Amino acid sequence: MTVSDDPRGTAAPPVSQGGRARLNVLGVHLYLEQDGKVLLGLRHPDCAFAGMTHHFLAGHCEQESAVACLVREAEEEAGIAVDPAGVELVHVVHVVDRPGGQPRMQFVFRARQWTGTPQVREPDRCLSWGWWPVDALPDRIVPYTRAAIDGIRAGRLYTEMGW
Repeated sequence: MTVSDDPRGTAAPPVSQGGRARLNVLGVHLYLEQDGKVLLGLRHPDCAFAGMTHHFLAGHCEQESAVACLVREAEEEAGIAVDPAGVELVHVVHVVDRPGGQPRMQFVFRARQWTGTPQVREPDRCLSWGWWPVDALPDRIVPYTRAAIDGIRAGRLYTEMGW
C-alpha cells in the first residue's frame, strides 16, 4: 500500500531493507530522581560495556515485558523494590554505537515510588551507586544516558543517536 492508496493518507511508503534487516536489542533503564538528584552506577572497569563510566540501573529484556524486566533488574542489581504500577515511560533512545553496530532501543522508565537503599549486588558489573544532581552529572557518563536525562528534563520523549 502506498500513501495515495490509503484513504487516511497515513501509510508510510515501503522502504527497502536491501537485505540489511537487523533486530534491535531492547534495553530498559531505571530513572530514579530524589531531591533533584538522579541515581547512577559506576560501571566496573572490566565489564563488557562502558567500563568506568556512570550509567542508569539497566538490563536487557529476556522472555518478559519491559516493565517486568525493570522490576527484576532493580532488585538484582541494587536491592530496590519497584512497584510496576508506579512506573512510567519517560524517554526512548534509539542508538547505534558505531557504523554497522547492533541497533538498540533503550527505554527509560521513571519509578515514582520504590523501597530500599541502592546497594551493589553485582560487584563484577557495578562498583558503586550514587545520587547526582541533574544539573551536575559526572563527566564520565554513557552518552545515551546523558541524552536521556537531557531529554527528560526538556520534556522530549525520543532521541536518536549514531544513525
